[in-house]
Amino acid sequence: MGLTNRRGRSSSLRRGSIEEFQNEEKARSEDRSRSLERLGVVRRVSHHDNRMNEDLILIQAAKKRWRDSRRLVFTLGTLLGILIAFYFGSDHVNNTDLFDKMVNFDALKDYIDDWKDVVPQGFSSFIYELQENYIPSTSPSNNLSENFAVGKQLKAELNITAKHPVIMVPGVISTGIESWGVSGDGECDSTPHFRKRLWGSFYMLRTMVLDKLCWLKHLKLDPLTGLDPENFRMRASQGFESSDFFVAGYWIWNKIIQNLGAIGYDSDKMTTVAYDWRLAYLDLERRDRYFTKVKHHIEMVHDLSGEKVCLVGHSMGAQIVFYFLKWVEAEGPLYGNGGKGWVDKHISSFISIAGTLLGAPKAMPALISGEMKDTIQLNALAMYGLEKFFSRRERLDMLQTWGGIPSMLPKGGNLIWGNKTFSSEDSLKYEESSPKDTYGNFIRFAKLNAEHYRDNMTMEESIGMLLDLSPSWLQSRIEDQYSFGYAKTEAELQRNEVHHSHWTNPLEVPLPNAPNMNIYCIYGINNPTERAYVYKEEKANSSLKVSIDYESDTSVFLTEGDGTVPLISQSMCHKWAEGVSPYNPGGTNVTIVEIKHQPERFDIRGGAKSAEHVDILGSAELNEYLLKIASGFGDTIEPKIFSDIENWVKNIDFPL
Repeated sequence: MGLTNRRGRSSSLRRGSIEEFQNEEKARSEDRSRSLERLGVVRRVSHHDNRMNEDLILIQAAKKRWRDSRRLVFTLGTLLGILIAFYFGSDHVNNTDLFDKMVNFDALKDYIDDWKDVVPQGFSSFIYELQENYIPSTSPSNNLSENFAVGKQLKAELNITAKHPVIMVPGVISTGIESWGVSGDGECDSTPHFRKRLWGSFYMLRTMVLDKLCWLKHLKLDPLTGLDPENFRMRASQGFESSDFFVAGYWIWNKIIQNLGAIGYDSDKMTTVAYDWRLAYLDLERRDRYFTKVKHHIEMVHDLSGEKVCLVGHSMGAQIVFYFLKWVEAEGPLYGNGGKGWVDKHISSFISIAGTLLGAPKAMPALISGEMKDTIQLNALAMYGLEKFFSRRERLDMLQTWGGIPSMLPKGGNLIWGNKTFSSEDSLKYEESSPKDTYGNFIRFAKLNAEHYRDNMTMEESIGMLLDLSPSWLQSRIEDQYSFGYAKTEAELQRNEVHHSHWTNPLEVPLPNAPNMNIYCIYGINNPTERAYVYKEEKANSSLKVSIDYESDTSVFLTEGDGTVPLISQSMCHKWAEGVSPYNPGGTNVTIVEIKHQPERFDIRGGAKSAEHVDILGSAELNEYLLKIASGFGDTIEPKIFSDIENWVKNIDFPL
């Protein structure tokens, strides 16, 4: 009985629930109908249509409402944008202040500066565009860092065109080197690297990481011969591609090539004479006939065009040019045998860009202790690879086989670089980065009670220490190829002309007797540059005998320069510029232009006003000078000297 009652009550509940459900559905259906009518949707379905049709209509109507809403927002936004534009464009509003509050570029720059040479060029261009588009530039050469800009502007203003053939000589490190070997040895097969750039490409970095031993075997030279090691063959890349970019996005000569192209230059009237910068200079001739090729090319373009040639050398490339000017007229095996007067007949101008004519102190730590951080101008990616994956011992062993590096050791000894009590540069003060005594103490030891080195060293003494620490084969190569002193008499100066070991040192040989040639020395200033070092002796079980003491309060002392080459290294240009002398027998005209380093705040490569050692190749001012010289307007360039170097040169006791 109880069970029957429960079932009855359950049935009643179910009937009540069904009726309630039907009533609710009927009410919802009526609500949907009224909604459709309010929205203007005409019902054309019968009462037999199911709810799916009604729901679909409601969804479509809702979408229509959303589109209407977006149109309204877009319209209001457009009106608001126009009002803001009028407001920001009015005279009483400082747009720069407003934008600076919205975007803090200074904070962004702090992060970018640390990686200026690593990030892709596209990102650099993006930051530069932000600066140009939103922040008014105070530079008179606005946008001149853009491709072809300087050439196009000069062509429009002066109607300049291509005249003198231009031959460009890159600096140390900046030319790509590729493998041409197909054998290798048991530990390293050269075949996979055939025609691959093992220096100057991302392939270089990849090989450094994945096959360090093989990379070293390719890049090192034979210690005894200074030439190719057995079973490995590396050669400099050729053509403009050899040095227009170091790695993708990191330009070197590309800006200059573009601007020359803008005034009519092509591959018939300009070229890059790349070389294997690892080799000592005469070994370049011995192995590759490099200087012979340069001589023949100059003679060919001179005959074809009827114009003298413009030689442009950057960094160590300026030393290569000076060496060539002596080599081409000298007589003897492996020499040019061009005879006196060859230079005056064929060369219109010699342009030294950030030249290392009297050397660069950075080369010294490289050969003493394998210190490459900020020592050799490298793209930051290459620098990172060398320091991350190679020990200083490995780097030193490799660098000591590169016979070209000693060519950059400072020249002139204590005459130019000072003694233990005085240097011409002592009037400069870079706050904590200046020595308290004199720059003449080139290497000082933090612990003067050391076992072997108990006193500070001048430049002459430091070179002596380098030779003492070097293996015998490196000592012999340096003695045969280079010299670092200065001639004391005119007769000595003339005797030195007959042997190649003096041709990298303009203090030991004179300029060619070329009264019709012009020399232009263009370099950067206002950029702190390495000048002297604090060293320490290593422990007895160390693979190195000495190293820079980075634990010292000041391990590297800075001076005036372009970030790589100190200003004092340019003193030879100023001595030449004094006129006829034993150093300049033909009275060759010398024009000196200093460019202040004024990098753009948001350009990763410094922009149109950079005078940094490598980035100066993209300087709008430098490009303007080059184009004027090449097009025959070099006489319009006025000397510009902002530093105190002229007084320094007057105080240097030149013997001649």
